[in-house]
Amino acid sequence: MRRKRILCCMAVVVLLLGTLPCRGEEERVEAMIRAMSLREKVGQLFAIRPEALEETFTLAELNDVNQQGAIRVTDGMREKYAQYPCGGFVLFRKNIVNPRQLTRFTEELHGLGTIRPLLYIDEEGGRVARLGNHPKFDTPDIPPMGEIVLSGDPEKAYEAGRTIGEYLKEYGLDVDFAPVADVNTNPANPVIGDRAFGDDPVKAAPFVIRYLDGLHDSGILGCLKHFPGHGDTDSDTHKGYAETRKSWEELLGCEMIPFRAGIGAGAEFIMTAHIAAPEVTGNQEPATVSPLILTEKLRGELGYEGIIVTDALSMGAITESYDSASVSVACIKAGVDILVMPYDYAAAFEGVLKAIETGEITEERIDASLRRILRIRMR
Repeated sequence: MRRKRILCCMAVVVLLLGTLPCRGEEERVEAMIRAMSLREKVGQLFAIRPEALEETFTLAELNDVNQQGAIRVTDGMREKYAQYPCGGFVLFRKNIVNPRQLTRFTEELHGLGTIRPLLYIDEEGGRVARLGNHPKFDTPDIPPMGEIVLSGDPEKAYEAGRTIGEYLKEYGLDVDFAPVADVNTNPANPVIGDRAFGDDPVKAAPFVIRYLDGLHDSGILGCLKHFPGHGDTDSDTHKGYAETRKSWEELLGCEMIPFRAGIGAGAEFIMTAHIAAPEVTGNQEPATVSPLILTEKLRGELGYEGIIVTDALSMGAITESYDSASVSVACIKAGVDILVMPYDYAAAFEGVLKAIETGEITEERIDASLRRILRIRMR
């Protein structure tokens, strides 16, 4: 009996250790942080469009999805990267020509800097699939998630995540901005629709988990979006202000169910929504800049310890009220780790740098985000 108790205790210790970062990993992370200059630290907090480093593009051109984007790393981009390093790049249809070009481009982007940049893409399946809907790529047809949930079989979501992850891995991508964990409860919603696993949070939750499992099993990191839930809005944050009128208790009873499931399944990233939640915060600021929603609710109440990324900071819901520098600082103060695609990257970078130098943001706060980011990079 005593031997059984000892073995049981040892098993518990092993399980606990398995959930904690190993000491060697933590030491490597701290050594990397100590070796970084302040500019390098700030750069790690950004995921940008590749053309943000190419001075031949105007701000309007690089933020226009219909304009041609960067498809190779140029000498000018390398020079700009030395001045404005970044932690990752987000690829869009405008950056993709064909399989050969994409493979070469991702290799070149990974080769920038001493810390390998992460490469992100939106590849959900259905209508949001940069490669899946590209005529030059022979990828399996993945239906929208609203269709997959009708099967009643979460393994269909696993198959979708695994298939998408496998071809993303083949072309050198690291992170998929998927699955959508929103609950599409508002029929007038103009932006979520069949991207979500339906309008029932309890039914959606296992589909979110299995999709995420599929990505993980293919070696791709997943990202739940759009926190605290974009499914009960009637406006598009790409264009301007949007809000949910739900209280936190109402969100807990619906929107948080799939997010909690995804957190339990090991989601490495959660993307914020630029929606206001006035019944929660008492104001009309977007969740992306809300310490109450991101730090108090997501980290504190829900216990999320992974990376918080913003939705694109070039979207109308942000640019109509904030400049690139001020919103970047506000996001970090709210609890964000990675700032995605500010409208003006140089201005955003310099804004964060100035905030640290003046003491508005402490370097210790930046280091806290870096620890989360660098742990992911070591996987």
